Amino acid sequence: MSAPTESRPLNIVVWNENVHESRGDATVLGHYPDGMHTVIAAALREQHPGASVSTATLQEPEHGLTAERLATTDVLFWWGHVAHQDVSDEVVTRVVEAVHAGMGLVVLHSGHYSKPFTRLMGTTCSLKWRNDGERELVWTIAPEHPIAAGVPHPIVIDRQEMYGEYFDIPRPDEEVFLSTFAGGEVFRSGVAYRRGLGRVFYFSPGDQEYPVYHHADVQRVLANAAAWAAPTSERRQLTADPHPRDWFLSGGSGTQEA
Repeated sequence: MSAPTESRPLNIVVWNENVHESRGDATVLGHYPDGMHTVIAAALREQHPGASVSTATLQEPEHGLTAERLATTDVLFWWGHVAHQDVSDEVVTRVVEAVHAGMGLVVLHSGHYSKPFTRLMGTTCSLKWRNDGERELVWTIAPEHPIAAGVPHPIVIDRQEMYGEYFDIPRPDEEVFLSTFAGGEVFRSGVAYRRGLGRVFYFSPGDQEYPVYHHADVQRVLANAAAWAAPTSERRQLTADPHPRDWFLSGGSGTQEA
């Protein structure tokens, strides 16, 4: 699949396990009556008016992530919390392979424990947490990064779950945001990676008990992340190809015929 262009709009899918909402959690439904995914998708549509933005949930067949759908997805957003183990390993493999081939992945909040993210990171992705509804300040530590464009320094989130260090992730390719909390903790809240041909961004603000995804500055970060994570070249699977000797002298591609 080719990269998005003016003639082919950006194709974004927002995935949400949708468990808190489907269980009728009153607090969550008070903030997100139609689900967190709908609020995130609406914000992305507003800030990327030319994009195609759709949603998918755990409860759909194949979790809404068929091979055909992923093949046309430029950027996949992922929110999960209490149902990580209910995600099919087959679907997880599809997502990971799509990232390796060039699809962008934006992992949100407790998605740090999701199967796609932990598989791509190769670590436990464990962290410290405390849910006392404290203030979070999201500081920009890479102001030149495209994901930080137009984002205030800091973003002020009045009430949010605390995530703290140590966060067991590989050393990020780029650290974009660092959060501080009222209790004194710090957390690498916005980190970027490249995996294969794909780009991965993790952004922590967004606990289900607080209206964080209605926050205009958080929405700006998500919109910037979608643009940054989108493929910049044709998606393709990286494979081990047999290589003839001195192929570069012949002007060929270097791929040996089977």
